[in-house]
Amino acid sequence: MAAYKKLNIIIGWIVFGIAAFTYLSTIEPTASFWDCGEYIATSYKLEVGHPPGAPLFNMIARFFTLFGDKYHAAMLVNSMSALCSAATILFLFWSITMLAKKLYPKNKELSTGEIWAIMGAGAVGALAYTFTDSFWFSAVEGEVYAMSSMFTAAVFWCMLRWEQVADEPRADRWLILAFYLIGLSIGVHLLSLLTIPSMVFIYYFKRFKVTRKSFIITTIVSVFLLGFVQSFLIPWIVKLAGTFELFFVNVVHLPFNSGTIAYFALLVGGIVWGIRYTKAKNFAFANTAIISFACLVLGYSSFMVLIIRANANTPMNQNRPTDAIGLLSYLNRDQYGDWPLLYGPYYTAKLDPVHPYLDGSPLYAKDEKAGKYVIVDQRDKTKPNYDERYCTIFPRMYDGSEPSKVAAYKRWGHIKDRKYLIDRGGGQYDSIEKPTFGDNMTYFWNYQIWHMYARYFMWNFVGKQNDAEGFGNKVDGNWLSGIGPIDDMRLGDQNRVPKVMKENKARNEMYFLPLILGLLGLWYHYKKSKEDMWVILLLFFFTGLAIILFLNQKPIEPRERDYAYVGSFYAFAIWIGLGVLAIFDFLRKKTDDKKGAVIATVVCLLAVPCIMAKAEWNDHDRSNRRTALALAKNYLNSCAPNAILFTHGDNDTFPLWYAQEVEGVRTDVRVIVLSYFNIDWYIDQMKHKEYESEPVPIKIPSEKYRGGTRDYLPIVDKGMKGYFPISEVVTFMTNDDDASKLEMGNGKMMNYVPTRKISIPVNKEAVLRNGTVPANMADRIEPVILWDLTGNYITKSSLMIMDIIANNNWERPIYFGSTGGSEAYLNLNPYFQQEGYAYRLVPIKNKQQEMAIAPARVNTTIMYDNVMNKFDWGNMDRHDVYIDNYIANQVGANERMAIASLSQALINENKKDSAIAVLDKGMKMVPAWNVPLDDRITFTLCVEYYQAGAIDKGNALAKQLFDLYEDRLRYFRTFHGDDVDDMLRSEIQISERILKGLVEMSAEYKQDALRQNFEPRFRNLGIE
Repeated sequence: MAAYKKLNIIIGWIVFGIAAFTYLSTIEPTASFWDCGEYIATSYKLEVGHPPGAPLFNMIARFFTLFGDKYHAAMLVNSMSALCSAATILFLFWSITMLAKKLYPKNKELSTGEIWAIMGAGAVGALAYTFTDSFWFSAVEGEVYAMSSMFTAAVFWCMLRWEQVADEPRADRWLILAFYLIGLSIGVHLLSLLTIPSMVFIYYFKRFKVTRKSFIITTIVSVFLLGFVQSFLIPWIVKLAGTFELFFVNVVHLPFNSGTIAYFALLVGGIVWGIRYTKAKNFAFANTAIISFACLVLGYSSFMVLIIRANANTPMNQNRPTDAIGLLSYLNRDQYGDWPLLYGPYYTAKLDPVHPYLDGSPLYAKDEKAGKYVIVDQRDKTKPNYDERYCTIFPRMYDGSEPSKVAAYKRWGHIKDRKYLIDRGGGQYDSIEKPTFGDNMTYFWNYQIWHMYARYFMWNFVGKQNDAEGFGNKVDGNWLSGIGPIDDMRLGDQNRVPKVMKENKARNEMYFLPLILGLLGLWYHYKKSKEDMWVILLLFFFTGLAIILFLNQKPIEPRERDYAYVGSFYAFAIWIGLGVLAIFDFLRKKTDDKKGAVIATVVCLLAVPCIMAKAEWNDHDRSNRRTALALAKNYLNSCAPNAILFTHGDNDTFPLWYAQEVEGVRTDVRVIVLSYFNIDWYIDQMKHKEYESEPVPIKIPSEKYRGGTRDYLPIVDKGMKGYFPISEVVTFMTNDDDASKLEMGNGKMMNYVPTRKISIPVNKEAVLRNGTVPANMADRIEPVILWDLTGNYITKSSLMIMDIIANNNWERPIYFGSTGGSEAYLNLNPYFQQEGYAYRLVPIKNKQQEMAIAPARVNTTIMYDNVMNKFDWGNMDRHDVYIDNYIANQVGANERMAIASLSQALINENKKDSAIAVLDKGMKMVPAWNVPLDDRITFTLCVEYYQAGAIDKGNALAKQLFDLYEDRLRYFRTFHGDDVDDMLRSEIQISERILKGLVEMSAEYKQDALRQNFEPRFRNLGIE
């Protein structure tokens, strides 16, 4: 037994070492895209990030950053994720060996062969999970999922450890430790809560006799306990603190925080009394339960850090949770809204004709002058109340806010428009349109179960087609096995797959081997121990399909969501490990135990972890990729000093936050993310000086945008002639007199926009003095900007932009990020000037030909210097750097767009040598072999080479483009019938258009040899 323990420890740490080496070798050296930049920034200075927060993650990450300077902070946080992931693998190894050991008789000593087979099972299962696509992705970046997985693995291991020693004295310490870890994990992510049903059954199988009745009761108890902890315990600990605080301050008139102190004093006192009482009465179970609860609360207390740091008024202080009331709103993610689960509307739902809106809970805020909490938003008539006729149980298709989502619901649910006559009484009928419950369940199966879970599962254990985001067509983001006949049947003739798709590093083929070994392990586990199999099955279900049920995902997600289900893949990896024992048990009948153990282990190691590592390594190696930081620097360095920069979403904002907060890049630029600019606390923060950035010139008082006030304002053009000064329009929209409001259908009065025609005065001397307009363009300065609003309403963020413009008086440069659209630009783009990655608002109206490529006129002097001398390209030109599909489409394509805009402007100014230099720079730094040529801009680059006189370079690029799209078109045409959906049909049309354009271009620029090459190939394709 001692030898087994020693071997178990040694091999476990060897497996840990392999995982740690893998992840540390492939971590990104700086911040990654999505939330990583924000998490690293908030950790570095212990700031308050987006709800519901991750304070424990922030504190541990901050500890890691102490071992280096600010330029290595991201790498150190990423290293923390790598080590947490390696620890997850360690706990997985030990969990598998514990479960495997239970499959052999307790009263019989293990043979040497059995010991090595168990070790082999642990190694194969743990290493298989090490190299899974989704887990590896999170292991090499500074996000919460790696640490969350570690806590989940540790909690599950603690329960198995408790079961192992349950009959020994003090065994319940493992239960207590498990609950403490759950409490701590809440400060990272809620994933470990999903182990609770498995924990309950481990306890049940160990302590109680299994009967049908008790099994059903335990199932109900396990689900109830999970719901109790997640939906009651976690929020109500804080909610009760808020209730006490309101009572003590507003009713008893005691100082702020007195209610919170009293509440926690009662909570701690109650816990202490409960522990002492149950110990005195020898209520062992109750005593353990209370101590476990206390430890959970102790771990959960990491959230107090958020209140401390919020009161320190850190530069990033999202939701500003300075007290118990603010913390509750923060934890509840109020700003993100909610979604229906058990009952709710279909996407076609209309509001109830009698009571269209219901009252929401009032929003309180601290009023220092009044010495109490005041209601800043009554939230009267703010919750939509839907007509019951449009509602259903288990609603899966509920969001009709965007036509694209409605179309996606219909596509995934195979829905045909249907209308029903509903008796309204009195011989009157309403004709309504809504899906059937069958449509609802079809969508649930096709999209939520299969597309958003099973597809990810197959990615990890069968193989992956590519890293393009999948929307249900045959060419993007599907699972792929590497077995020709199977893949051909599902995804078209794989021999016709274009070269660029075959060479995609994310094309991973694992030939079903991990899946087969896992299913073999599942069957073997069921045969040997149904109870343990049920425990793992619960873990598999609650960390996978149960998340699907809870999230109720809408179609058209902004990114793939496979990282959310890694707990489920962890459970399946346990069965992969146990599959080794199934093979061992078969082999031991043919040969001796030792030989059978070695053969089973070696064969399974080669067939599963080794194949997975070989397939996955190249597309998970981020060791030299710096694109997110490069993007951030380029955005910030595109701006003049003391600029205001409006950004639009996660990936043109979070990297910038990282660059400013951690590395101190261009802290004079004030970054304002428009998706937050509808929220009062964020607007308030913009009024303060941060680092070298002066306060943003917002003059609207806070009470006029607090809570839901002026969330949106309808545009009601009163037909007044002429343009109206922007300051007067803002004043009108923020006037609280009823004369400046409209009466809405719910009986409320609402401010509105009285005109579409707005003027912005221009101080010519000021714009020339501060460099907004160079002296050589003084004659193009407009005396006043005449601006027409579009759409039916403006949002609070638009109101704030208008207020800033009205008060700025052209003193500070104002920029809009280049990744927005016309709606985000508020139709100001006729006055945009491009200087890099951002568009500057200037008092010069652009000519139509100046905006041929981008929605802006290019300042070639500034932008040429930025592109040629200042921009960072993030190592996109290195062969050892993998540029995934997202980066290629969002970063690479935008960089090429900037190159095209600048080179076209230089050509227009007859600076052809400079244009060629810019084009060459773009093709060198964003090479086609790393960022595939695209239809959006590469054609334009070809034309620009010709226009600049670089004929040979234009021809070479045109040939590359023709080869690429000819290859793509031939592949797309192998699909027929229902396989050709709207997206694939669009791809076919794009390919045909590009090829036709290349033929015409070769003729236009008199490239006869090129045209003679293209034309017969074009005719053979049969394009009309």
